[in-house]
Amino acid sequence: MKESSRGRVYLVGAGPGDPELLTLRAARLLGEADTVVHDRLIHPGVLDHARPRARLIYVGKEGGGESVRQEDIHAVLIAQARLGRKVVRLKGGDPFVFGRGAEEALALEAAGVDYEVVPGVSAGIAAPASAAIPVTHRDVAGEVTFATAHRAEGAPDWSFLSRARTLVLFMAGRRLDEATRALVDAGRESHTPAAVVEAGTWEHQRVVEGTLGDIAARARQAAIGAPSLLVVGEVVTLRARLPSLVARGGTMGDAAVPPRAVEAGHE
Repeated sequence: MKESSRGRVYLVGAGPGDPELLTLRAARLLGEADTVVHDRLIHPGVLDHARPRARLIYVGKEGGGESVRQEDIHAVLIAQARLGRKVVRLKGGDPFVFGRGAEEALALEAAGVDYEVVPGVSAGIAAPASAAIPVTHRDVAGEVTFATAHRAEGAPDWSFLSRARTLVLFMAGRRLDEATRALVDAGRESHTPAAVVEAGTWEHQRVVEGTLGDIAARARQAAIGAPSLLVVGEVVTLRARLPSLVARGGTMGDAAVPPRAVEAGHE
């Protein structure tokens, strides 16, 4: 971190959606910030923690639609800090888990702007848990692999991912057919249990279960949208053994619930 700028930027994880999963430190910083620079997929209840006079700057990204360029986001953060402001850069989930927080940290470092990273609860853990799917279990899966279906450096290594005991695939919604087909082609059995969790931990969360061979069709039939995660592995079968958790709202709704319109975009 640098000490040459008067202001400071906090790269803050907002968690997976549910405002009650916001960390205490994140809530405190929001209440102190002069400027809050936030993504599209931030629950309004999280922004309620911002102080009334704070400046809110939207820099959302939408897959297939209009987006604020990453370089422009860097410029906003640097400019606000150089004005001497306390800036919260609010990002969904955890800033360093498929959230481009590392790119922003590197840009701030290069610009000599003081900054700090405040971790958040990743959707990769929270969304399956809220759907009553433990990503690990001593007798079922002692490891979990997190990956993204959308990456700048080329196609995922499907051969590697196909061998994961539990695979949690971020940004899977728009590439679900491609991803599931690639995993089967790479050697994963088509009857492997799978689930898609849409809008994990939000009020309109929905879950579709199936197998690797049919989950894409099931999700399409249910009009599942983004943000959504794909979970592949035997851990998905544990959901049926946790009916009390499901009944208490471990899922906020399954695919039988009429679909609510959810914007497609960066997850």
